[in-house]
Amino acid sequence: MRIDGRRRSGNVEDRRSIGGRAIGIGGGILGAIVIGVITLLSGGNIGDVARNVIGNQASAPRTEKYVETAEDRQLADFASAVLAGTEDVWTRTFREQGWGEYQPPKMVLFHGSVQSACGNQTSQVGPFYCSADRTVYIDLDFFKKMETDIGSGGDFAYAYVIAHEVGHHVQNLLGILPEAHSQMSKVSKTEANRISVRIELQADYLAGVWGNIDNKMFNSLEPGDVEEAVNVASRIGDDYLQKKAYGQEMPDAFNHGRSEWRVRWLTKGLRNGDPAGGDTFSIPYSAL
Repeated sequence: MRIDGRRRSGNVEDRRSIGGRAIGIGGGILGAIVIGVITLLSGGNIGDVARNVIGNQASAPRTEKYVETAEDRQLADFASAVLAGTEDVWTRTFREQGWGEYQPPKMVLFHGSVQSACGNQTSQVGPFYCSADRTVYIDLDFFKKMETDIGSGGDFAYAYVIAHEVGHHVQNLLGILPEAHSQMSKVSKTEANRISVRIELQADYLAGVWGNIDNKMFNSLEPGDVEEAVNVASRIGDDYLQKKAYGQEMPDAFNHGRSEWRVRWLTKGLRNGDPAGGDTFSIPYSAL
C-alpha cells in the first residue's frame, strides 16, 4: 500500500508508554484460537475476531517498561496514514451522500492495557472500537503477530483491520450501531448473535468501500494488496475458528460470520465502492 507523501492524522493519541507492556507466558496458536472462540460464544461485540485470536494468551502475565523500536515507529506512522485516509474518504463520502458532516474518530495507540470508556482492556482484546468515546484502540503488536499467529499479514491487511474498526464508527454516526445494539437486547442469544453478524459484515463492507475510494483518491493499492486483506478475512470467520478450536461448527454461536461471508462483503465493497450498497440487515440471514 502506497502512503509516501500522504498526510498523517492529527487524531492519534499515543499511550504506549502508560502501564508498560504485557508479556504473555505460554499459549500458542491453539490457545489463542480457543480464546477467540470463547469470545464468540460469550457474544462480545469486538469488531474483529482476530483481535482475540492472536492475543497469545498467558497464564501469568508480567509487565516491562515499553521501549519503542524502529518497527513500532513505522507501524505507528502507517496507522496514522491509514486513519488520515479514512478521514479524507469518509469526509467526502458523507457530504456526497447527504449524511451530514463526518466526525472522525480518535485513534489511541496502547501497549499492554488501556482504559477506555468501554472499560479497561488488555492487548489480548486487540484492535477495538468503543462507541462510548468514539475511539479506535490499537496495540501495534497485533500487526506484528498477524502473520505468525493466523498466517496472514501485509500492510493492506493491517489497513483492513483499521478500516473495519472505523467502519463501526461510521455505523455509529449513522445510527446503525446503536439501533442494532438496542435490538440485540430484546431478542434471544441466537438472534442477538445473528444481528452481530450483520453488524460485522457491514463493517467489512465499509472497509472495502474505503479501500476502493482511497485508491481512486490516492492511487494507494499495489499488486497483492487486495489478496492480503482477503486472506485475513478468510481466516477470521467463525466457522474457521470454531473448527480450529473444536473440530466442528456451532452456527448458533456465530457473531461475526462465516469466512466466505466476510470475504464476500469485503470484496463487494472493494469492487463497487458504493457506500450505500452494504445493507446486511434487510436480506435473509441465509443469503449473507
